[in-house]
Amino acid sequence: MLAQFTAQLARLGFDITTQKLGLAVSGGGDSMALMHLAHQAGIAARVASVDHGLRPASADEARMVAHAAQGLGFGHDTLVWQRWDGRGNVQDRARRARRDLLAEWAQHHGLDAVALAHTQGDLAEGFIMRLARGAGVDGLAAMPARFVHDGAVFLRPLLWATRDELRQICTQQGAVWVDDPSNEALKFDRVRARKALPQLAKLGIGPQVLADVAAHLRGASDALDAATDDLARACLQQANGIVTLAPDWQNAPAELQRRLIQRIILWIAPADYPPRGAAISEAILRLSQGLPTQLAGCHFLPHQGGTLAFREARRCAPPVGMGALWDGVWRCGAQAPDMAAQIGPLGAAGLLQWPHWRALGLPRAALLSQPSLWVDTQLIATPLWPQNGQSHAFLRNPTGDSLYSRRLSH
Repeated sequence: MLAQFTAQLARLGFDITTQKLGLAVSGGGDSMALMHLAHQAGIAARVASVDHGLRPASADEARMVAHAAQGLGFGHDTLVWQRWDGRGNVQDRARRARRDLLAEWAQHHGLDAVALAHTQGDLAEGFIMRLARGAGVDGLAAMPARFVHDGAVFLRPLLWATRDELRQICTQQGAVWVDDPSNEALKFDRVRARKALPQLAKLGIGPQVLADVAAHLRGASDALDAATDDLARACLQQANGIVTLAPDWQNAPAELQRRLIQRIILWIAPADYPPRGAAISEAILRLSQGLPTQLAGCHFLPHQGGTLAFREARRCAPPVGMGALWDGVWRCGAQAPDMAAQIGPLGAAGLLQWPHWRALGLPRAALLSQPSLWVDTQLIATPLWPQNGQSHAFLRNPTGDSLYSRRLSH
């Protein structure tokens, strides 16, 4: 097990002799085994437990992990989530919050990567859940063994291991672990999928088979992403957040068209999930007919033989103070002429103060959502209108995938 663990870390680009690893440890058998494997491998590591505050015992479990980590010579931190408002899918909200907290923690401590203890069983359960929802290639593909979230590298070095194997490591090391009672709550899709696995195994469709199929689909998904990268580089140009699509993109296979449009949307208006497939198909149909289209905060507009894609003005976020991230992607780093300066959308009020905007040859709709620097009601600058050197101060900080290569963050 130890040799497989260290070999997988090496395949994922982590050097156990020179780099520092963060370990996400909840106190369950899988993550406790991860911590002991890291100790046996002699890895310089620091441990974090996320307390979601959803169960009375969660704080005690974090203290248990802290005690075990310190016994192995690892520093430990408890990261507390305090933003649950009782709405939405609690497991999904908790998962996203966990990633956010761990990414911030990793960067604060200068960690080279954070290891998560997902296993072969997690792959199988995820496959069943998504199959029940009618997912396509991407949805059924295995979770990536390496990905980037909010600037932090995350690794899953145990996707080949079973839960029984990991609990055996805990037993051998004399380590205790806790079982989350929510793992038995049938109201959750994942628990129902886990309960279904023994019945599927009787048909020869056990966790290993499902994990293998998911891995094959991950390869297919990656190949489609690579083809979309080529299409993006051939057909897309970007300036100041406005994307220009050359007409050749409509000659590509339908699946690549779908992926390209989805990528543009998530780059312009980052979101946790892309629009549903039917909505993207409808948008592609409208664009093929030369019709303007709005979808998920992104505005597509036929222009001079091609298509422009830009932020939909009515979906822009309200203005924010200097230094803050506006609309999820823009930041203004220049020294403001006034402490009250804000970054926000150009809007109709801004165009009234910019008499020569028509000379750009861009449609009015594409300019309304341009990031702009304001002091009260006075327009100071936009990226397209140089004023006092401020045009160079607008920095785009994409939080989603790259426009030209999705593989950069997966």
